[in-house]
Amino acid sequence: MTITPPATAEVPEIRQAERADLLAVFRIEQTSFPQPWPFDAFERYLGERGFLVAVDERVVGYVVADAVPNHGSPLGHVKDIAVHEDSRGEGIGSRLLTRAIGVLEAAGVGSIKLEVRAGNEGARSLYRDFGFVHRRTIPRYYSDGDDAHVLVRDC
Repeated sequence: MTITPPATAEVPEIRQAERADLLAVFRIEQTSFPQPWPFDAFERYLGERGFLVAVDERVVGYVVADAVPNHGSPLGHVKDIAVHEDSRGEGIGSRLLTRAIGVLEAAGVGSIKLEVRAGNEGARSLYRDFGFVHRRTIPRYYSDGDDAHVLVRDC
């Protein structure tokens, strides 16, 4: 007799964010960025298909992405993405970005953009792996004077 083990869900689960996730998302945001988004910024994206969380008993990461009008073809924008410091290096950021890109492509975007700190090599490397290319630099984009690189990926 052959016994097939039950199928297990991929861990962590990637799903749309819910109100109950907001405090955990906000805490990850605060520990991940020198200029974190305020709590109410996340509240505004509740219900949006591109606000996703990675959950493994608790929220371990999130992404906020949306599509905006852009001369006929919507433009995707990855606005924020972070993984809890204890869960970094496990591919969670890649999984979140993959799902966000899928949501944006389903919305019919022609390309996807994002901004990243010029000195954040880890994030820039991840984005390069997903086909994002540097289009321009915005000097002193962040309030602490850091430059931002605008990266774009065609769909």
